[in-house]
Amino acid sequence: MKKAVVSVLGRDSVGIIADVCTCLAENEINILDISQTIVDGFFNMMMVVDITNVDHRFHEVIDALAEVGRRKGVEIHMQREEIFDSMHRI
Repeated sequence: MKKAVVSVLGRDSVGIIADVCTCLAENEINILDISQTIVDGFFNMMMVVDITNVDHRFHEVIDALAEVGRRKGVEIHMQREEIFDSMHRI
């Protein structure tokens, strides 16, 4: 299984989760784990997703998620799990 980490951060608004999940589903990406919080109006979500069935280039999905973020006024980033792990190793 190939995994990636999706992070979403910005001001809270209606439909952020719905739009992100729709984009993932349209790209054959399954959500394995999800955590989200809202603190004083700021939305923060982290997801671990299965990218095994992505049938097109990874950067195209990153671009699609970034566009969702622009429409919703939030920052959305996706990284392959091994890159995320390497970046956050002490």
